[in-house]
Amino acid sequence: QVQLVESGGGLVQAGGSLRLSCAASGRTFSSYNMGWFRQAPGKEREFVARITWSGGRTYYADSVKGRFTISRDNAKNTVYLQMNSLKPEDTAVYYCAAARDYSGSSYTRYDYWGQGTQVTVSS
Repeated sequence: QVQLVESGGGLVQAGGSLRLSCAASGRTFSSYNMGWFRQAPGKEREFVARITWSGGRTYYADSVKGRFTISRDNAKNTVYLQMNSLKPEDTAVYYCAAARDYSGSSYTRYDYWGQGTQVTVSS
């Protein structure tokens, strides 16, 4: 069982930056692949970025590649999403998620979810 709590969302102007954090409970955090997803009003939840359990591989949606960076600190049971050059279209609720036996971008395959944190980018 893994419990996830996101933080770091807020209101920022276009071109600005935010750093999201996702703190996980449980001693098995380091065995989970982790992902960030987002959901805007009226839209389906979409993949943003993911990182393998060891942190050795990262993957990004084309829409955020070059602007967002996912990382993790297994000693702190935390995964991060550094978001730079934010755009109004990045506005959404951002969720972190954990997957024990899946490494991919399909949100239906993730086992545990946080409650989400709102990111609003003004133009």
